[in-house]
Amino acid sequence: MNASPLTNRRNLDFMLYELLGVDRLCDYPRFAEHNRDTFGAALDLAHQIALEKFLPHNRKSDLHEPQMVDGKVELIPEIGEAVQAYNDAGFAAALADYEAGGMQLPFVIAQACDSMFSAANPGTIAYPALARGVSNLLETYGTAEQKRLYKQPIIEGRYFGTMCLSEPHAGSSLADIRTTAEPQADGSYRLTGAKMWISAGDHELGENIIHLVLAKIVGAPAGVRGISLFIVPRWKVNADGSRGARNDVRLAGLNHKMGQRGSVNTFLKFGEAGDCDAFLVGEPHQGLVTMFHMMNEERIGVGMGAVLQGLAGYLYSLQYAKERKQGRHPDQKDPSAPPVAIIEHADVRRMLLQQKVYVEGAEALGYYASMLVDHARDPDEAVRRDSHLLLELLTPIVKAWGSDYSLKANELAVQVLGGYGFTREYPVEQNYRDNRINPIHEGTNGIQALDLLGRKAMMHDGAALKLLLGRVAKTCADAGSEDALKPLAEQLAAAARLAGEATVAAGKRMQAGDVRRALANATHYMTVLGHLAIGWVWLQQATIAQKQMPGATGEDRDFYAGKLQACRFFFATELPLVEHAARLVREAERSAFDMQAEWF
Repeated sequence: MNASPLTNRRNLDFMLYELLGVDRLCDYPRFAEHNRDTFGAALDLAHQIALEKFLPHNRKSDLHEPQMVDGKVELIPEIGEAVQAYNDAGFAAALADYEAGGMQLPFVIAQACDSMFSAANPGTIAYPALARGVSNLLETYGTAEQKRLYKQPIIEGRYFGTMCLSEPHAGSSLADIRTTAEPQADGSYRLTGAKMWISAGDHELGENIIHLVLAKIVGAPAGVRGISLFIVPRWKVNADGSRGARNDVRLAGLNHKMGQRGSVNTFLKFGEAGDCDAFLVGEPHQGLVTMFHMMNEERIGVGMGAVLQGLAGYLYSLQYAKERKQGRHPDQKDPSAPPVAIIEHADVRRMLLQQKVYVEGAEALGYYASMLVDHARDPDEAVRRDSHLLLELLTPIVKAWGSDYSLKANELAVQVLGGYGFTREYPVEQNYRDNRINPIHEGTNGIQALDLLGRKAMMHDGAALKLLLGRVAKTCADAGSEDALKPLAEQLAAAARLAGEATVAAGKRMQAGDVRRALANATHYMTVLGHLAIGWVWLQQATIAQKQMPGATGEDRDFYAGKLQACRFFFATELPLVEHAARLVREAERSAFDMQAEWF
């Protein structure tokens, strides 16, 4: 077997250019110096570094996870070498201004570049990816001084960053956090508290780590209304930008994980000695709103990271299925006939096709959502408004549907390899373990479903959902003009109507005060909108393929035929689930809601 493939470049180019038309972003003044060639060069460089620096130690970092030695984290040296190569190539500054030393790439292209690193080594990419998230938040909410002291060193690759939300007793219930910040005479704060599950929370990869910490100012309102956001550097930073004394941030322990072991996960304590300097970001008591800037970006990143682990497993199992000779066709009676490649067996093709529709559908939706981030720079205010609304609606779907179904793809990849897939000698076993965290972190998928039904679908009188349904309708109209796709267009239009009816029914129930019962079926609602959105992007891909088929030859013809067949498969085997899930939401099916703890 060859090394684990990281991407299907033909498919990536199809999604970026034929499906999304990302080269049109070059019409925006910010991206005017870019073109398809510069985008391609960035993608090629990312692929090269991912293959040479990230992939080779993926297994080693899994077998030799970070250790806490004398109060510090020790990592295998290859992690630092890979991160240095990433920073030296400019990817830490992929989104930053040219004047700041950045590449000034669109978010969608930066996301596509990061996809190479995520597929190669999801543990190592976590360090620079989190740092860039901190940098992006500070670009939006930081003061000029905060940008100079904390953001610029991140762009330069000297500083790293984290997001510190959860606490040992509270988990995802941020309303219950106990970390406090006491105002000081000089405008700073003294922070006291503890944070759990902090990825990349302590290491020696750079000169400093900038923690973004949620805390409550002494005397703040109760609940989430009293949360503020603070910069807490691991090392204090002097006014001239030089590193000062160690801040009162202490590593209290490591969490040992099932997968993604190369990215250290920590328990941190702040202010045990009463000397933890902290600096307010944004307005007091607006910390959750401010933090969501990074959280939403990370949720897209989590969804795409999950998809890329699913894609890596799919591409490896596809390669394996083409090379592995085993068994004969069921109607072959001659035992002396040579065995066939297992891809010749119909059930293996089913498992490969199931993986393909999951990962290529979720990947396309993730890049579409990423491009909506770039549309914030459109000169048309209506485009900016609509893009923001759609991004709000699609972010929990990208995260939850992408991570749920890409994990299913990993399971199928293991199954394709059979017993070999269950061993550590083949990468699909690690793909599965590494991917298992993604339905949990950055807000569990249950929380994403509650957010989708309880907030995003209902906000502004359903404005975002109406936009999505309108775009689905347009795709159905375009596809319906092709005779071969007309039945699929009608099927997707029917699914969209069911989604609308289910949303209206749930909304009425919540307005009537029956919120708990309505939200008891939020996960089924995620299935409704998730499958609808994936069906939508698959029908778009199929429409392009159908129009290109007459003039296509050779590998291009095979590529487009594969798109058409995958779309048919999704509509035959997956899209019908919308009807069942929509009924559960519409009727507010109550068996789980009525179940009592004592009955288990």
